[in-house]
Amino acid sequence: MRIGLLCSRVRIEEKLILAALRERDIDFERVDARQVVLGSEANGLGDCDAVLVRCLSHSRAAYISHWLESVGVPTVSPHHTIATCGDKMLTSTALKKAGLPLPRTAVAFTPEAALQAIEAIGYPVVLKPLLGSWGRLLAKINDRDAAEAILEHKKTLGGYAHSVFYIQEYVDKPSRDIRSLVIGDDVIYAVYRASEHWITNTARGGLTYPCPLKGEVVELSRAAAQAVGGGIVAVDLLEASDGRLLVNEVNHTPEFHGAMKATAVDIPDKMVDYVLRVAEESS
Repeated sequence: MRIGLLCSRVRIEEKLILAALRERDIDFERVDARQVVLGSEANGLGDCDAVLVRCLSHSRAAYISHWLESVGVPTVSPHHTIATCGDKMLTSTALKKAGLPLPRTAVAFTPEAALQAIEAIGYPVVLKPLLGSWGRLLAKINDRDAAEAILEHKKTLGGYAHSVFYIQEYVDKPSRDIRSLVIGDDVIYAVYRASEHWITNTARGGLTYPCPLKGEVVELSRAAAQAVGGGIVAVDLLEASDGRLLVNEVNHTPEFHGAMKATAVDIPDKMVDYVLRVAEESS
């Protein structure tokens, strides 16, 4: 059994995954996604029984996973999951199709249409980039003056990233959100991410503490993972002021070093277990 680990930067998470592979004496190949040239060899990835995709670049993850699956090498997460989760509009569409609760969402393609959508949802709203993570380029828009200024700014910047306007209602959550990790059909942990700022990502300074792994948290997490295609994904849940849980986002390359401070689960080992299972099932 030979496992591939596809990544560029080796962060804390990748170091822990590599350590788990070495500790279990598993034959593996770590491949830098920046060096991959897709073709008959693909830097040895084509010889693997399964590849764990941990690319920071969405385009690299999407194209390489697509190529690997075309030559019979399964990837974790699957290409469909990567392509869906890498685009917030596709994620929202998949979650809505599955009948899951999510914040009111609109997508517009001009500043004029975006302003109409914002006012139809009602202030405040959150404007997000279609692609990206770590809470970057998010804007909370509280009134029409702010909306007009931000939309004009994006129009001036130009380019694809600023030409599609992904708009969500602002959910008045209790200074925290919930991040869960789903591996296959198993929800292996859930943690609260708390911050005085409305953006609670750990990459932006959010602090983690344990969240009970039961009831609706487990059900929604598992259902959201299945809706986008499964594999290894992190699910972000929001607690609305009326008591509802809403699915906010699903991440196909989750960081987990912050969660390790709030859970005793051996996350890298669970990931390796799953990748091995995928490799065995495809052989």
